[in-house]
Parts: sequence; structure tokens; C-alpha cells
Amino acid sequence: MRQPIDLPVLPMLAKAISEVPVGADLAYEPKWDGFRCIVLRDGDEVELASRGSKPLTRYFPEVAAAVRELLPPRCAIDTEIVVRSGTPGAERLDWERLSQRIHPADSRVRRLAAETPAELVCFDLLALGDEDLTALPFAHRRARLEATLAHLGSTDPIHLTRTTTDPQLAREWFEHFEGAGLDGVVAKSLGAAYTPGKRTMLKVKHKRTAEAVVFGYRVHTSGEGVGSLLLGLYGEWEGQEHLIPVGGIAAFPMATRRALIDEFAPLVVRDERGEIPQASTARSRFSSAKDAAFVPVRPERVVEVAFDQMEGHRFRHAVTFLRWRPDRDPQSCRLEQVERAPAYDLGEVLG
Repeated sequence: MRQPIDLPVLPMLAKAISEVPVGADLAYEPKWDGFRCIVLRDGDEVELASRGSKPLTRYFPEVAAAVRELLPPRCAIDTEIVVRSGTPGAERLDWERLSQRIHPADSRVRRLAAETPAELVCFDLLALGDEDLTALPFAHRRARLEATLAHLGSTDPIHLTRTTTDPQLAREWFEHFEGAGLDGVVAKSLGAAYTPGKRTMLKVKHKRTAEAVVFGYRVHTSGEGVGSLLLGLYGEWEGQEHLIPVGGIAAFPMATRRALIDEFAPLVVRDERGEIPQASTARSRFSSAKDAAFVPVRPERVVEVAFDQMEGHRFRHAVTFLRWRPDRDPQSCRLEQVERAPAYDLGEVLG
């Protein structure tokens, strides 16, 4: 592919901070929670490159078709791939349906492209024609992006993200847009160049806490210690009470991983022969071959975790361990008690 910038392109990253910053040279944008994607087009050749430079093109043929139809013949644009769900006036981002789009079977890829079509939200212009724009200030790149996408209509599957220089409006976005499935707010310096792979932006994300029950663990990829703890919350499922899987904790020091094996040994579920029964959960969205087996344990340990959002009955991302809660009864950890953002229409966010 012919581009005026070096390929592959790593997206510019953001450093996490605790609150919306204030500065005369800052611009603010909603933080979209989808698949980060650098869109590259050179004529009919289109590549959708993920944050890790993993090609996403084959998983989103409808997005590639929209790029060919609606974007300039030669360009590089920093975007987010998203999927929406809900009725008009009550739409939101749907992370679960988006994650299901990563599938190895071509027939399923084509079917899901029709059933749950993805869209692009654009927020930075890196190259246009023969021009490398990465060294320009963000204010100039944003103006060029607005001009480049000025022809798009409200029903097109490619969108230009909002931006503002008003920190109070950014705080309102942070508060309200979460109800549409967004992740927070990003702040960018108006005078900054595009810096691939570097954390030169700032991001503010939502953080909440919840108590959940450990029902199993996966062994670390090294074969030594706990790789992740699997968490559940009690709730009604198909008319019956269940411990419903909601996510997991994966970030532990190696010493803690080894200690957790011993700590959970007395709780491991075994059959009448003393063997551990086979159990598995959903596979990784990026690797259908990834081992999803886990070691089941009796649901007696309660842990307090930090999380950003819950969608349906799943934490949107991996959660952070805070502390054990021996004072909590596992049956008291219920799905309906988890704090959620008030609903907000995604259509209003897209404008």
C-alpha cells in the first residue's frame, strides 16, 4: 500500500488521569469504547489495522466497503470501530456484539456483517493524498478532518467525533455519555503533533467498585500459578437463580499468582474420584484456539474489584483487584446491585 507515512502506524495513546483537565490549549473528545483502528486506503486497497497492528479488515467487510465509498481515495485516519444496538432514541454501543465480530469462519463473518453492521467514528487525520499530516498541530489536523468528512450524512456508517475546548461541556459528556456506552473523555493538546505509540493524550475513565464471587481460575500461561480469577454475581437467568459469570481479574504479580494456587486448593471442586471436572468459558474474541478451560472452585470467596462499566451481565473490561471481603456473604453479591450509568441515546452522541 502506498502512503506518505511509514507503515505500520501505531496509534497515539493516552495517559490515565483522575479528572477532566483544564488548559487553554486543550481540546476534548468523547472516549469511544470499540476497536481502535487506523484506516488506510490507497484506491481500492483498504486496510483496517488494530492497535496491535493486527489486521481487522477480513472481520469487517462492510466497514471496508464504506471506506471505499465514503473516504478519500488515499488517506490514513485514526478511528474506532463500533457496533450499536437498541431502538432509535434508545441506542447505545454494544461491546458484546462487537466482540463477537472477531470470528475465524468466513460464513459467520459475512452473516454478522449483515446482522450487526459496524460503523467508524473518526477523530484524527494522519495522511491525505501525498501529504503526511502527522507533524502538523492537532488543531490543523482536526480542521482538515472536518473538511474531509463534510459530505457525510447522519445515516452514513462513518462519523466525525465531537470536539470542544470547553472543559465544563467535557465534564457533561463524561457524566451523560456513559449511559450510551462510551468510556469517558480524552483531552488533546491543540498544538501537538501526532506521536505514534506514545502516551501524549490524557484520558479520564469511569471507575466504580463491586463485590463479586470467585467461582474458578485459569492457570497462568507459564503453567505456574493463577492466570486469572473468574468472577460471578447472583441473579435470575431464564427464570432461575444462578451464579452468572461477569468477568475476571488477570493482573497479579507472579508471587501472588503462586500464592493463590495454595489459597484456593481447599476450595477446588472435585468429583467422586477426586478428579477436577472439565469446565470452560467463552473463548477470547481474538483467538478461537485459546484454551478456555478453568479450574472450578466452591463459590465461597468474595472479592472487591474496581471496574469502569458493566454491559448486560458482563464487566466491559478486565477488573482490578482491590481487597478480599471475608465479611460478605457470597449470596449477597447480586447482579442488580451493581451501579450502572443512566441510559443515554447514542444517536445524540453521534449528533
